[in-house]
Amino acid sequence: MNDPLSMRRRIARGIDAYEREDFEAAIETFDAVIAEAPGFADLHNKRALCLAMLDRVEEAIEGFEEAIRLGPTYAEAHLNLGIMLQLAGRHDDAQHAFDQASRLDQRDGSAFPSDVGNQIAVQHAKLGDLYLVADHPHEAEREYYAALKVRPRYLDIRTKLAEARLELHDIAGALDELELVLEDNPGFTTARLKYGVALHRSGRTEEAIAEWRRCMRDAPDEMRARAYLASVGVRVRPESVEA
Repeated sequence: MNDPLSMRRRIARGIDAYEREDFEAAIETFDAVIAEAPGFADLHNKRALCLAMLDRVEEAIEGFEEAIRLGPTYAEAHLNLGIMLQLAGRHDDAQHAFDQASRLDQRDGSAFPSDVGNQIAVQHAKLGDLYLVADHPHEAEREYYAALKVRPRYLDIRTKLAEARLELHDIAGALDELELVLEDNPGFTTARLKYGVALHRSGRTEEAIAEWRRCMRDAPDEMRARAYLASVGVRVRPESVEA
C-alpha cells in the first residue's frame, strides 16, 4: 500500500517546484503522484496551473476540466478553467466557467471577497499539509478547520481535515467530514477511499469493503482500493470488480 507520508512529501516537493517556477519538475512530480492516486482534484488543478504557465493551453484546459469532474464544487478550478478558455478564444464557455466559479464562491458566504477568501483558505490548507508532512496532526487539523471556516465548500480541504482526524484516532469526526464530502460529490474517489478506511477502523469492515469495491468500479486505475481490499484479505480479480 502507498505510504501516505511519502505521498504528502512528494506533493510538497511538487508544490515547492511550482513556487520556484520550475514547472516542468512540478508536472513530473504531480504526474507520478496522480499515476498512483488519480482522485485528488487539487493535484489536477495544480498540474494544470503548471501547464498554463508553460502556455500549454489545451492541456491546461483538460487538466482543469478533470479537476472539476473530480470536484464539481471546486470554485478555484472553475475560475482557472474560465481564464484558459478565454485565452483559447472560447468566450461563451469561459463566461459559463466564470459564472460557475462566482455561484460556488457565493455559496460560501460574503465574509471575504472572492480572491482574498480563496487565498486565505489555500494558505491555511498549505500550512495544514506541512504539519501533516511533519507528523503534527493536531496542528494540521487546526489549519484545515481554519480554511474551512472561510471556504466550507472546498471538498479537498475537508477530506484532508478527515485525514488529520484519522491520524488523531478521531474516527467519528473523520466519518462525519467524509460523509459531508460524499454527499456533495459521490464521485470523489479519494474521499470514498478514506471513508472506507474510517469505516474499517471503526469495526465496520464489510461496509468498508463495499466502499472500496465501489472505488474500483468508478475508477478502475485506482490501485489504492485494491491495496486496501488486500489489507483485509479480499483478493479482487479484474473480472470480479462488478460483483
